[in-house]
Amino acid sequence: MSAAKGLDLYSRNQQLADAKLLERYSSLVRRIAYHLLGRLPATVQVDDLLQSGSMGLIEASRNFDADKGASFETFASIRIRGAMLDEVRRHDWAPRSVHRNSRRVSEAIKAVEARTGRDAKDQEIAEEMGVSLQEYQSFLADTAGSRLFSFDELTSQEDSAFELPDTKGSSPLSEVQEEQFQDSLANAISALPEREQMVLSLYYNEELNLKEIGAVLSVSESRVSQILSQAAARLRGKLTDWKNV
Repeated sequence: MSAAKGLDLYSRNQQLADAKLLERYSSLVRRIAYHLLGRLPATVQVDDLLQSGSMGLIEASRNFDADKGASFETFASIRIRGAMLDEVRRHDWAPRSVHRNSRRVSEAIKAVEARTGRDAKDQEIAEEMGVSLQEYQSFLADTAGSRLFSFDELTSQEDSAFELPDTKGSSPLSEVQEEQFQDSLANAISALPEREQMVLSLYYNEELNLKEIGAVLSVSESRVSQILSQAAARLRGKLTDWKNV
C-alpha cells in the first residue's frame, strides 16, 4: 500500500471514529451548551456553542489518558466547556473603552476603600471617577453585557490592573506564586460585601443564571449583572498588590 493510500485510509477511519464519538456524546455536548447559554450574553448562539463543543470533544478523545484516573466523560466535559468559552471570548467585540472603564472602576473602588477603610458604595465610586451614579451604573452594564463574566475574565491579562503568576511554568517559584495568588483571591472574595459574595456563590457554586439569582434576591436581571460586574471590579482592585500579601 502506498503512503498516499495509507494516509487516505487513516483519514477515513479517523472521520468514522469522530462521527461515532459525536453521536455517542452528543447529549453531553448539548447539556453543557444549554447550561452555559443561560449564563452568557444574549448575542451568543447555541449553534456556535455546539460546534465549538464538538471540536472540544474530538480534541478530548485524542488527548485522553486513562492512566490519569479521571473518567473520559469528566475529562471531556472540562474540554468541551473550555472550547465553548474560548469561542465566546474570540467574539468579544466590546470597544476598548469598555475595558478601559472597567479598569477605572477597579481603581476607583481601591482608592475609596483605601481612604475609608470599608467597602466602597456606588455613589462614592461614581464620585471618585468624576461621573454621575447613572453613568457609573451604565459602565457596569456595558461590562456585563459585552463580555463573559467569569474568573477567567477576571484574571485576564488584557487591561488587567495586576500581574498574574506564570501558570505555564513548572518551576518551584511559579508553583509558589500560583499558590500565593489563589490564597490572595480567596481572601479577596471573603472580604467582599455579603451581597456580592452571595451572588458569586449562586452564580458559580449553585450555577444559577441571572434570572434565577434575581428571583432569589428579588431584584432584576440587570441588577444582578451590575452586582457581578462590581464584584469583579472590586476583586481586581483588591488583587493589585497580591504579590506583597
